[in-house]
Amino acid sequence: QVKLVESGGGSVQTGGSLRLSCAASGYSDNYGSLIPSCMAWFRQAPGKEREEVATNPRYGTTKYADSAKGRFTVSRDSAKTTLYLQMNSLKPEDTAIYYCAADSRSCSEIGRGAFGYWGQGTQVTVSS
Repeated sequence: QVKLVESGGGSVQTGGSLRLSCAASGYSDNYGSLIPSCMAWFRQAPGKEREEVATNPRYGTTKYADSAKGRFTVSRDSAKTTLYLQMNSLKPEDTAIYYCAADSRSCSEIGRGAFGYWGQGTQVTVSS
């Protein structure tokens, strides 16, 4: 059973930084790979729709939402099963629950938000 566990959320002031982690376990696809082909970060603020923050292919370049460009950096560990989100220069509008997602399909194949596996989310609160 695939499990995604996020950690690292918390409360910071404007301009601060946080690093979120997402550890994937139990993953195995039809090709025998233990590494999710695509992992991603999403967020959902109160009263707003969930939005994609960044998608990270197993091999290739991370794609960022405009709101994340220049401030957020996504990476994976050497085993490529833990996804990180380094968030710098945080703003109050970054306040949201941040979710990790993973899928066996390539990032380009996945429809809007249609990832197969999701974490439980971690709260990020940025105060002014």
